[in-house]
Amino acid sequence: MPQSVLHRADTRGHANHGWLNSYHTFSFAGYHSSDRMHFGALRVLNDDTVAGGMGFGKHPHDNMEIISIPLFGDLEHQDSTGRQAVIREGDVQVMSAGTGIAHSEKNHNPDKEVKFLQIWVFPNQRNVAPRYAQQSFKAEDRRNKLQQVLSPSPDDEGVWIHQDAWFHLTDLDAGVSLEYALKQAGNGVYAFVLEGNVTINEQALHRRDGLGLWEVEKLTIKADATAQLLLMEVPMLG
Repeated sequence: MPQSVLHRADTRGHANHGWLNSYHTFSFAGYHSSDRMHFGALRVLNDDTVAGGMGFGKHPHDNMEIISIPLFGDLEHQDSTGRQAVIREGDVQVMSAGTGIAHSEKNHNPDKEVKFLQIWVFPNQRNVAPRYAQQSFKAEDRRNKLQQVLSPSPDDEGVWIHQDAWFHLTDLDAGVSLEYALKQAGNGVYAFVLEGNVTINEQALHRRDGLGLWEVEKLTIKADATAQLLLMEVPMLG
């Protein structure tokens, strides 16, 4: 039988530091819940808003796949590999921390906020060489269809990470229905509603709600209003 976990938007952890307003789907920093440590290989899903000109100073990571998806505004990235880049709405950035990498992230603009998702995925290989990549995606390529933005393979669509994971974005008009078939047996899917209202496998979801499903072969998605959705398929790690 299909298994599921529902995380309503207003049950997430929350920390407002003034310059940073952050919502945590899973335990992170000062927010801890033994029931919300991770969903399979998906360890962190933070919904962050950073004030103009502010940001995270240089800090280290290791053995984690880190994905950043700007929803509004521009995010400036620097890391210990010498990489400096700006990621914008429509971009997806990945960083394999591997043996160790230090990076900083800040709002590129002094006069407006940046909103972005910070996502961590446990890797399937430890101590890999650190790497960085980003790619831009066209909004029209996800209008009423699934747009793959991440996979396990550098030869597939989108960016890639060291994990058997696939991420898709979609922008749906009201009334549109889609199906998502899982790519790999034993995986689960965590659906995160960016905007609007959708019903997934008969579960009604609203803005910033999350639904994890596993022991399931496909998802049936119906937009109850204009909606934006991120699907993250990951191994369930036993």
